[in-house]
Amino acid sequence: MNHHVLVAVLAIVCLSHVSGACQANEPLAIVADFEGASVRDVAIDQQERSVSFMPGGDPQRGWPCWWYFRIDGIGIDEEITLRLRGSSATIEKQKPLSAFWAMPAQATYSIDGKSWRHTARGERQGEWMTYNLKPNAPSVYVAWGPPYTPKTAERFVRETGKRSSHATATELCRSRDGRTVPMLHVREGQRESKDRFGVWVQARQHAWESGSSWVAQGFAQWIIGDDPSAAWLRQHADIYVIPIMDVDNTATGNGGKNALPHDHNRDWSPKPHWNETMAAQRMVLDLIADDRMDVFLDLHNPAPGDPCFFYILPEELIKEPMIGLRNRFIDLAYAKIRQIKPMIPMSNKPKITGVNYHPLWRQISANWVSMNGNADTVSLCLETAWNLPSSTTAGYQAVGASLAATVDEYLAERPELP
Repeated sequence: MNHHVLVAVLAIVCLSHVSGACQANEPLAIVADFEGASVRDVAIDQQERSVSFMPGGDPQRGWPCWWYFRIDGIGIDEEITLRLRGSSATIEKQKPLSAFWAMPAQATYSIDGKSWRHTARGERQGEWMTYNLKPNAPSVYVAWGPPYTPKTAERFVRETGKRSSHATATELCRSRDGRTVPMLHVREGQRESKDRFGVWVQARQHAWESGSSWVAQGFAQWIIGDDPSAAWLRQHADIYVIPIMDVDNTATGNGGKNALPHDHNRDWSPKPHWNETMAAQRMVLDLIADDRMDVFLDLHNPAPGDPCFFYILPEELIKEPMIGLRNRFIDLAYAKIRQIKPMIPMSNKPKITGVNYHPLWRQISANWVSMNGNADTVSLCLETAWNLPSSTTAGYQAVGASLAATVDEYLAERPELP
């Protein structure tokens, strides 16, 4: 056989047997040196093309359930396997966190670190959860859920401020580690502040709950949009949106929840530990002093099997008209969120965060605002489901838009401020 013909034949054989000796795959490699990354105990099987790992994170800085990293060295049209097990780090009661907090039914992945998709459903085998994906790219980012980092928040707030004449990009404060805490302030027209409703929306007091930041972004996008109802809300309210409260743990890939000495959502006390809580509390108190703390919304993600729902105080701890107004708001939100397509389950049965919920129940943000707010303050914690096929960036933002439309409809029913 002619030498040139032989080379050509070998080339064809190599191209048709990518996994064979003629074209060996590049070694898989793990990268976790970027904002929000978290992984530990990595083991790579180069022959099986699988990556075994557990969530990273310092248990002193919150539940170790968040994971996020990049895999390099993937071959064209190659399927890789993720093998996840729960963190072995001990937490409050000196035992590991239950693995189901770290194991979404579908993992999240991205080729560019911007657009996020779900893998196929994982398969649970004993202590392991296995996900298979074929990214069709040499590198892929994989995560517990769609990441939303402090840089994402900064970019969104900054670009929204530039794009909308009604939005001001600002800063709530600097964190204990010196990071900026981005905040968006939205209002339209010349109506004075004393004649405006006060609306406060904050997310991510627990750093691992990334979906809540996407809900906050969806809320902000609706209120700066072209809907006439959004224009009415801008003209009649001061609206503050903070996409990430716990920026330090979000940036460093820690869980945040139950961090020591306590997490941000247990910090609403006379002497807050966290700078973000201190700054938010100060601004909320100003709204209360002006008798216009009308709607306070704290955004979270719940347990794996939960639908969307609100947390509330028991009725014996608050008075009318707060009870009736709160119930009206919940009814409006339930009606709107359950209409989202594809469906995001929404429960109209709130859960209680009173005396038996947590030793620091009085210092939980929504509780604190209810107990210290105005007589007509509506203060709620919305838990948005994270373990569903619809728990995507689009799904989360749809919940946020529905929540913003709820605020508009609710306030439109209220008598205007004098």
